[in-house]
Amino acid sequence: MYETERAKADVLVEAIPYIRKFAGTIVVVKYGGSAMIDEKLKRSVIRDIALLKYIGLKPVVVHGGGKEISSLLERLGKETVFVDGLRVTDAETASVAEMVLSGSIGKSLVESLESLGIESCGINGKDGHTLVARKKVDDKGRDLGFVGEIEKVDIHLIDTLLSSGYVPVISPVGVDSYSQTYNINADYAASAIAGALNAQKLVFLTDVEGILRDKDDPSSIIRRMNAAEAKALIADGTIKGGMIPKVECCLDALDKGVKTVHVLDGRLPHSMLLEIFTASGVGTMVTPEAAV
Repeated sequence: MYETERAKADVLVEAIPYIRKFAGTIVVVKYGGSAMIDEKLKRSVIRDIALLKYIGLKPVVVHGGGKEISSLLERLGKETVFVDGLRVTDAETASVAEMVLSGSIGKSLVESLESLGIESCGINGKDGHTLVARKKVDDKGRDLGFVGEIEKVDIHLIDTLLSSGYVPVISPVGVDSYSQTYNINADYAASAIAGALNAQKLVFLTDVEGILRDKDDPSSIIRRMNAAEAKALIADGTIKGGMIPKVECCLDALDKGVKTVHVLDGRLPHSMLLEIFTASGVGTMVTPEAAV
């Protein structure tokens, strides 16, 4: 028993310099994957976000909800169609997506944080025109419906919430100048928001261990790389498939001024705390090109 408690104390002591370094800084957490579905993992992530707030960081949560949207569409008898990972979104699908993201998911996350004593507020990108979007057309010119790409992030509302002590919980729903609603990929939304806020860190919670050299070998995880190395690994085919958009979001965030980006396994309890507050970390950290 004593050795177990001592090990816990050692971890706390190891965290002190990181707590001092990051206190007062903004950490954007892109919350998605299994950690949103499994109730035990969900509670773990919510506690971690609460701890970040309690020790002086300023967490901002951007959440997805693709599985929940697909589930509701299925119950409504509506087919879900994806093109290169993006959901083709007609008017009905856009309405369902907004209802699920800004309604059931967003409110649930806010309630969970509030239950731990953390003041929280759920918004979507339409509120305060936080996420100004335009219609997205894919690389092959295909019409994806009401899928949006972000033109501008207005941080006024997010800043107001942060300065008032709230944890913003943001749904990736955008709007254009004609008040048309758009469904936005949560990874891209998190990247754009983190950049606009000049965040210290952007954390992606995923269903993989991190960025891998071999997608079938968890031991091939890359613990740290800079932007130039990431681009080279995409170019030579090491990073491929579904990981390419994720890494591109990492690079986009760094280009916009985010200090470091982390790709973590959200299925691992407390992965976020282990990554931020220990020397070794547990996932992949991507740094700017200037980093040594």
